Amino acid sequence: MDADSVSGEPDHKYRLASVADLDALDELERQSFDSDRLSRRSLRHWIKAEHGVLLLAEHAQGLLGYGLVWLHRGTRLARLYSLAVAKRARGQGVGAALLTRLESQAAERGRIFMRLEVARSNTTAVTLYKSQGYRVFGEYSDYYEDRGDALRMQKRIRVARFQGQGLSDAQPIPWYQQTTEFTCGPASLMMAMASQMPDEPALNQTLELDIWREATTIFMTSGHGGCHPVGLALSARQRGFEAQVYLNTNKPLFVESVRSEEKKQIIGLVHQQFLDRARTQKVSVIYQDVSQAILSDWLAAGYAVLVLISTYRLDGKKAPHWVCLTHIDEHCLYVHDPDLTPNQQLPLDCQHLPIARDDFDKMSAFGAERLRTAVAIRREGSSAPSRTGRV
Repeated sequence: MDADSVSGEPDHKYRLASVADLDALDELERQSFDSDRLSRRSLRHWIKAEHGVLLLAEHAQGLLGYGLVWLHRGTRLARLYSLAVAKRARGQGVGAALLTRLESQAAERGRIFMRLEVARSNTTAVTLYKSQGYRVFGEYSDYYEDRGDALRMQKRIRVARFQGQGLSDAQPIPWYQQTTEFTCGPASLMMAMASQMPDEPALNQTLELDIWREATTIFMTSGHGGCHPVGLALSARQRGFEAQVYLNTNKPLFVESVRSEEKKQIIGLVHQQFLDRARTQKVSVIYQDVSQAILSDWLAAGYAVLVLISTYRLDGKKAPHWVCLTHIDEHCLYVHDPDLTPNQQLPLDCQHLPIARDDFDKMSAFGAERLRTAVAIRREGSSAPSRTGRV
């Protein structure tokens, strides 16, 4: 990213980009970056994208700079995707002015946090972002095409800042991308287990598929079955974890949209098998609505937590989806989402996703029967940490 650091000149104008600006944008991109450039095709995509804001700064002499923000659907997160200022306009405050306007537009669309990544070596940009209230909460090694490292930064862009807005106290949970469309449960469980077993072997597809075979419901609305919460808890149990499951129903899960009576019977049989095994394996199944207070108490007690959500607010599909809870504060719940959307997201966009409490309450009720369920695991013999996860 390229940026400058003083206030904008009064004769600079700011507006949303249109397809007519494509040539100028493409030329500015080529002049600004030696690597990691946005292609002409990508620029065209972002000009038209409903989930993006591509803002231009211009003068009578032409284009001075642009800023691009991606609005993460279904969450309160925005990400500064790119920021570039023409050489002749540097030192005039164009970068800072673009950043301020992009924050305002993202906040107006309901986003609470803005994130970005910036080359550690780009001290000018890092200084700008810090001066604008961004805080470092992590880094990527060997991130750019030139193998440079990137800092990860975040700022709360809506309402007053509050103490603890950073993620330094979030659960130290590694992120893992699911490798199939039906293994969000195993991927989330693997992240949860890895947070408590830092010295264990690397996460991989073999473990992912093993867990799926152990925890699958066999069938789903279409295609391969997803994972049952008790099945996931049993998988964790056999790997040395104590496990608890909250369910707000004692009926078989995920059958409401399955038309075949034969498939419904099989799903029901698998459901009962999981419950029978839970009793013999000392997996606690509690038939109670799982509240945000319970989730917070679990984190405070040192558990790693998986929550089932509906993907409707994320991708417009009404599918059950497992995520790994990483942190809770007074405004948001944060999750690792194992599902990386091709060509639209980077791993950064799926980690510690901030979801406002009211939004999470809606997302964590799946289907017409409003299923709520969560799984909490903790390494056997571990003690509760002094860090608290509840605010």
